[in-house]
Order: sequence, then C-alpha cells, then structure tokens
Amino acid sequence: MNIDAMIKKIKQHPGYPAVGMILCHNGVVRGTSRDGRKVSGLRVVVDHDQLARVLEQYRKQPGILEILVDIVEQKKLSVGDDVMALVVAGDIRETVISTLNEVLNAIKTTVTRKEEFFV
Repeated sequence: MNIDAMIKKIKQHPGYPAVGMILCHNGVVRGTSRDGRKVSGLRVVVDHDQLARVLEQYRKQPGILEILVDIVEQKKLSVGDDVMALVVAGDIRETVISTLNEVLNAIKTTVTRKEEFFV
C-alpha cells in the first residue's frame, strides 16, 4: 500500500490538468472496536466484483477524474497497521470530498467484511 505511488499514477493521467484536488484516506486498525472492546487486530475480506461496481459507479460522477483503492485482505493485521488507502481526484473540493465519503461508505458497507480479534 503506497499512497504516494497512487498519487503519482493519477498525476500521469492525461486528464490531470483538470484536477483541482486529490484527497486521500488511510484507514488503520484501531485499538478498540466501535463498542469499546480492546482489539488486538483484524482481518478483512474483499468482494472484488462489488468493489469494481462501486468504483465504476463513482468514477462516472461529474468532475471525478480517478478513484484508486488498495485494501489489505486475508491477512491478520495488528493495531496501527494500514488497512485501506483510498485516493480520489477531481475538479473541485466539494465534488472530491463528497465522492470520497460516498465511496468510503460504499466500500465499508457493501465491499468489505472484517473479523476483529479481541484482547
């Protein structure tokens, strides 16, 4: 997972001169679950077909140039490890911010399943 490489790839896109913002999300393993229990790590499973559908849908949004995602899966991750990198490039900040939020929520709800390991 390399956000710098993802940004570099976007900057090589022929449509890059239209970009006014590149926004990045770097998800990491938290030390506690949403319900407050201590976590020692987690494992993520990705539905790649659904991920492709989500990316296809949001890449068509007006003003969006590119969306790249990298998710670590099928590996036990420890607290503090990177889980997901998401990079969205587009014309103006309102478009890019809202698209990143929508894509992130779609990935979390329809693409990935996680198994948390508790202390």
